[in-house]
Amino acid sequence: MNKYELLCIFAPNTEEEKRTQLLDKFKGIVETDGEVENIDEWGLRKLAYEIDKVKEGYYVLVNFATNPDVPKELDRNLKIADEVIRHMIIRIEE
Repeated sequence: MNKYELLCIFAPNTEEEKRTQLLDKFKGIVETDGEVENIDEWGLRKLAYEIDKVKEGYYVLVNFATNPDVPKELDRNLKIADEVIRHMIIRIEE
């Protein structure tokens, strides 16, 4: 299993309940063939640059270990979630 890191930025007007629901969905995708090691919610922060006239975002960092096929499915789900402004999945070298 490989280790990965997901940085996800939610729209600032996303309700906490919806954010939690989406995080549980993403966590479920990872746990089909791996494990979530840590979820670190950074909270509302200013973006480095404006994205679609939005200046702030809610940052969440997720560390997980899984097989190489799971990040592709996770990426697909992140792309279709309207509440996610940006995301990045990185494989951590050991």
